[in-house]
Amino acid sequence: MTSIDTERTITVTVNGVPREATVPVRRLLSDALRHDLGLTGTHVGCEHGVCGACTVVVDGAPVRSCLMLAVQVDGAEVRTVEGLAREDHQGGQVLHPVQEAFRECHALQCGFCTPGFLMTIAAGLETRDNAEELTEDEVDDMVGGNLCRCTGYANIKKAVHHAAAAMKDADA
Repeated sequence: MTSIDTERTITVTVNGVPREATVPVRRLLSDALRHDLGLTGTHVGCEHGVCGACTVVVDGAPVRSCLMLAVQVDGAEVRTVEGLAREDHQGGQVLHPVQEAFRECHALQCGFCTPGFLMTIAAGLETRDNAEELTEDEVDDMVGGNLCRCTGYANIKKAVHHAAAAMKDADA
């Protein structure tokens, strides 16, 4: 008779911190982040990979955490919305340019979809050449996979441009 694993211990670096958790082998990454690691910033919306609310960055690429098993990230680097801001070395934090842009451009309403947008846009802007002019097609690609039921996306797209400009200035 063969033994079937029902749980597995995984080691994953989340927001720069090595973490270990024993999870059921069929536990979704979104559930492991929220329930096993206590990182509730990752929101779960549709649970079918359609809405984008659960988006996190795994090894540099945005993924829908509701479509990925936690055991699949064993040994990986995961960045959640809690990991966007950085320490200011004075006991506080400095918002990521995308977070700051969302604040300045009023790009959120209820906030449920916001973590997914922030993670998708941050990954998109961080991996592109900031010297190149940001096109509307790029902006549409960055926001097109995330659903917001409250806005018309105008301020979200405005925030993408604002964040891109801030990141370009930071590189200069």
